[in-house]
Amino acid sequence: MNQRELFLRHIAQTSLAPLALEIVKAEGVYLFDERRKRYLDLIGGISVANVGHRHPNVLEAIKKQLDSYLHIMVYGEFVESPQVQYAKLLTEHLPPSLNSVYFTNSGAEATEGAMKLAKRISNRTRIIAFENAYHGSTQGALSVIGSEYWRNAFRPLLPDVLHLKYNSPEVIDEITEETACVIMETIQGEAGIIIPESDWIKAIRKKCTDTGTLLLLDEIQAGFGRTGKIWGFEHFEVIPDILLLGKALGGGMPLGAFIADRKLMAAFTVQPELGHITTFGGHPVSCAAGLAALKVILNEKVWEDVSAKENLFRTLLIHPKIKSIRSMGLWMAIRFDSFETNKRIIDACLREAVLTDWFLFAPDCMRISPPLNITVDQIQQAAEIILKNCAAG
Repeated sequence: MNQRELFLRHIAQTSLAPLALEIVKAEGVYLFDERRKRYLDLIGGISVANVGHRHPNVLEAIKKQLDSYLHIMVYGEFVESPQVQYAKLLTEHLPPSLNSVYFTNSGAEATEGAMKLAKRISNRTRIIAFENAYHGSTQGALSVIGSEYWRNAFRPLLPDVLHLKYNSPEVIDEITEETACVIMETIQGEAGIIIPESDWIKAIRKKCTDTGTLLLLDEIQAGFGRTGKIWGFEHFEVIPDILLLGKALGGGMPLGAFIADRKLMAAFTVQPELGHITTFGGHPVSCAAGLAALKVILNEKVWEDVSAKENLFRTLLIHPKIKSIRSMGLWMAIRFDSFETNKRIIDACLREAVLTDWFLFAPDCMRISPPLNITVDQIQQAAEIILKNCAAG
């Protein structure tokens, strides 16, 4: 059997029609299959490869860490330099109240830990989440996912979760002294890049403060320069009580984190002790890779070119079949009249070696979230192929 057949037989499948591309190498903004066909990657591992695939600084950091140690002890017991140095650099570029980092294995685990912390601190159970929100697929994260289609098959889930409409004024009234937390994506991703109204998100922040409710902002996709600023919340002048990170956090390695004030995080140390534990969270190789990637972002200020690249995509992608474009930096939803049209164009682009995707809750929208170091020439090439396939058929 060839690799594809082995993949279908032995790797658990999550859809009836996986792409099943056999990728043998990735470099910069390109993926290469077993025939050495080169694909322009407009997905970036779902907003993971913000500094590109296999950035040389990230590879060097990984190799250096391999010479020191891999896993040595359950997270939080030993002083491990990659964790310490990465936490230090992260908190130096966050507001002062976000000064304590809990590293996890993934964004979904960051969601789990953050919700546990909010319930522990507030001694409340009510959680406000949003329709068409995505925070991961573990059972706690699934409880706050914004679609009954995905929740229903796995009930019972967490009780006392209220799902409300994003950008709806009713949210403000629903935040009370009985609410443990509001969990929300700073910019909704899988809904097709839905941006909050500035006054609305500020009102949520104020109501949370007034009622002792914790505000959890999920920047698992929005962080690390994706929106044109290092952090998405900088666009709206709000600061969360707990910040959720993942995806680009690891520079291509598996890593998540939730970040809060040290006084809040201390709730995990007593009653019970070890209130949240993980074996591999903050793995030293992942932290070394993430630290190197963040240094690239900071030193090269890659977010400064993001808005110009966003505008170039928007200027080029004009066609009658494109109904609208919603975007925040290099995070774009290109809307067509239907999923069928979108899928046809996505498939046609793939045949011409441009890799795109759709959104879970916006299947009529094409996802564009390439590495942030994509060049002007590469953007023009991608747009040309997308437009060509809009015109075909």
